[in-house]
Amino acid sequence: MTTPADQLRALLAQPRLHTMPCAYDALSAKLVEQAGFPLTFMTGFGASASRIGAPDLGLMSYGEVVDHARNIAGAVSIPMIGDGDTGYGNAMNVRRTVAGMASAGCAAVMIEDQLAPKRCGHTPGKAVVGREEAYDRIRAAVDARESGADILILARTDARHEHGLAEALTRAQKFRELGADILFVEAPRSEAEMREICAATDAPNMANIVEGGETPDLSREVLQDIGYRIAAYPLTLMSAAMRAMVQTLEQLAKDQPRDSLMDFGDLRKRIGFDDYYAESEIYTSSARTVKDPH
Repeated sequence: MTTPADQLRALLAQPRLHTMPCAYDALSAKLVEQAGFPLTFMTGFGASASRIGAPDLGLMSYGEVVDHARNIAGAVSIPMIGDGDTGYGNAMNVRRTVAGMASAGCAAVMIEDQLAPKRCGHTPGKAVVGREEAYDRIRAAVDARESGADILILARTDARHEHGLAEALTRAQKFRELGADILFVEAPRSEAEMREICAATDAPNMANIVEGGETPDLSREVLQDIGYRIAAYPLTLMSAAMRAMVQTLEQLAKDQPRDSLMDFGDLRKRIGFDDYYAESEIYTSSARTVKDPH
């Protein structure tokens, strides 16, 4: 049987861009798969918001993150990339994080070079560790993979914000040299910078498109022409869901008709009620044939 990591490797081997809506919980991941997208990502921003109702500022623990990743990966059959943040400690913690995310069912895990506690890549106040510490994190992540964790390593640098694009590219090139499978240079500020990023190495690159963020929201055609292999949309689903919920709560408070609700039958089907009932039929007494043992 093909593993999640093998599924992701096969996607990355295709010379094309893959659109990746990001999930913040198991239900949103199911909707991504039902919509026909080939992969998803557990957004740290959305996971923190949905699980603990708090901003993505390093408040979730390693155990909470792995548990959340396991729930999401278990709800879908498409490969899911997990957000491993800074690895939750030193290089040995990074190894544990990578192994834990692999056992949770993640196809890949993202490890970044921010100072702990980390911050969302498009919010103020973020800083990165020195080069050698950043390199040690990726060395440790690759070592965990080489020691048997069936998972890809997505290496992220946030150095563009504080030190400029040249430093970010230096780090990305070294990450690739150390064995990272996918590269992610966060928050480039122009199409020209994005082209420079993709030209800097032979690795598959991921673009992170945050509506209202620092990176240009380019069309998929342009992103593919630039050379990106994955286009991640980390906040699109959560933002749409939150807006719909706020509007519906306002309508409910004013005793107005709730005009944007999903049909109850469709809601049950998408959650999985219909599949559950169909599969459970074989276990009902009416479906069994009881034979006389004599």
